[in-house]
Amino acid sequence: MKPFSTISAETKKNIRYVLTDIDDTLTVDGILVSDIFIAMERLRQARILVVPITGRPAGWCDHMARMWPIDALVGENGAFYFYYDQQAKIMRRRYWKTPLERHSDAAALKKLESLILEKVPGAMVSADQRYREADLAIDFCEDVPPLPKDKIQQIVRCFQQAGARAKISSIHVNGWFGDYDKLSMTRLLFAEIFNSDLEQIKNQVLYIGDSPNDAPMFAFFKTAVGVANVRAFIDDIDTLPAWITEKKGGYGFAEMVEILLAK
Repeated sequence: MKPFSTISAETKKNIRYVLTDIDDTLTVDGILVSDIFIAMERLRQARILVVPITGRPAGWCDHMARMWPIDALVGENGAFYFYYDQQAKIMRRRYWKTPLERHSDAAALKKLESLILEKVPGAMVSADQRYREADLAIDFCEDVPPLPKDKIQQIVRCFQQAGARAKISSIHVNGWFGDYDKLSMTRLLFAEIFNSDLEQIKNQVLYIGDSPNDAPMFAFFKTAVGVANVRAFIDDIDTLPAWITEKKGGYGFAEMVEILLAK
């Protein structure tokens, strides 16, 4: 991983989209510091579109799409995208699965929840679960004492043995039924909202993240950046980002924006 401060002017001038994880990429110790909102506003003023790509729940994403200085977002690790049309005052919600499929998945995930909590003492259902529409989030360090890596992997195996997909973020293990992830829903978002083929314009996109569930994005985008705390997951990420910031979390995001916009 190279210092982001060494990125070339040629690469910077091509960037038209910034895609970003949220937890521990925009946050600092769980807090959204003012620096990141100022940074996002600066990107929009520079006519660079800002799109969070997160594992957070639909209820939170509705709020973000309406009130944050962003242009759209992907939530629940690719279960949907939300786009709020500011002029028409209309929220466009696009899900990977139908309402009936999501209802069926919810019943199966509820059974899986009981199994995981029984098998992995110390794990807890995420506090934001009630606002989710497509996945199950198991908390391993946000509101519980941090679990060791072997317990986190045990949670992953429980999902996988039930036929679900599982991804580890910096705070949760997220599990769901369906052949989608952050990258597949981002492709749909670009095609349907931005009228662009992501494959053809990926050199115009910068992705910034911090944890194992960002690996598909790190692998796909040439301009993939990790905030400094990504170093904690070096042994757990299939593909590391090409670049890294000096600062952690939201301060690292603000650092990236400062460098990206500097002439």
